[in-house]
Amino acid sequence: HPLVWHNNEPVWTSALDPSRTSSFEDPPRSLIYRAPIDTMSRVNSGAMSNTVTDPYEFCKETEGEDASTDTLLKCVTQILAKDSGSLEYSRTVLLVFSASLVFFMQAGFAMVCAGAVRKKNVQNTMLKNLLDACGAAIAFFTVGYAFAYGGSDPESADKTFIGSANFFLMDEENYAFFLFQYAFSAASATIVAGTLAERCQMAAYLCYSLMLTGWVYPVIAHSVWSPNGFLSAYSIDPLWGVGMIDFAGSGVV
Repeated sequence: HPLVWHNNEPVWTSALDPSRTSSFEDPPRSLIYRAPIDTMSRVNSGAMSNTVTDPYEFCKETEGEDASTDTLLKCVTQILAKDSGSLEYSRTVLLVFSASLVFFMQAGFAMVCAGAVRKKNVQNTMLKNLLDACGAAIAFFTVGYAFAYGGSDPESADKTFIGSANFFLMDEENYAFFLFQYAFSAASATIVAGTLAERCQMAAYLCYSLMLTGWVYPVIAHSVWSPNGFLSAYSIDPLWGVGMIDFAGSGVV
C-alpha cells in the first residue's frame, strides 16, 4: 500500500489495483506491520512494544491528535522505511541459504560420478567436480554474470542478446543474487560430469566447464530471466504477451 499524493492530499493506494485509494486518515485495514523494536527513537523509550500495530495509529498516539499531516506522513514513512529494510535483510538471508542448498548439488553429483566409475578413477572424477566449482567461479565472476544480467533495465522494452555491464562485478551491489546464480551455473556444468567420466582429459574438461559457465549458460539465463531477454516474462513487452516463466531453472539449467 504505497503512500502517494493525490489532489495535494496523501492517500493510500493498492499495489494490486492503483485505482483503489483510501484517505490518509483512514488507512486500509490490511496495512498492518510488525514494527522492529528500534523503528524510531520513541520506540526505544517504551512508547511502543514489539507487537503488531497500525503505523498511522501509532503515529497519532506519539505525535498527538493535533499533529499536522506532514508530521504524520513523515512518521509513517519512517516506519515503512524501517520495515522495508527488515524485509530486504530477510530476502538476503533466504537467497544466501538457497544458494548454499543449490551448491550442495556439487556434492551429490560427485557421489553419483564416483559410484559410476572404477575404483582407480574415483579421485580423478572427484577432481573434475572440484574443477566445475572452481572454473565456474572464475568464469561467472569475470564475464558470466555480466553476460546474464549486466546492465539490465526493467524500464526498457529493448531486447538484448547478452548483458554488457558489471564485468568482474563492477558496480554490482547484489552479491547474494550473484552467489545464487553462480551456484546454478556450476550445477549446470557438473550435470555432464557423469557422462564424461573416464572419457576425457582434465584440461579438456576444464575448458568445457569455463565455456559453459562463462558463455552458454549466461546467454540462456539472460534470454529467460533478465528483464531485457527476448523470452523474459519480466519484460515490459513479453513475448506473445506472456513470455516464458521458469521459476526454478528446470528449462534454463
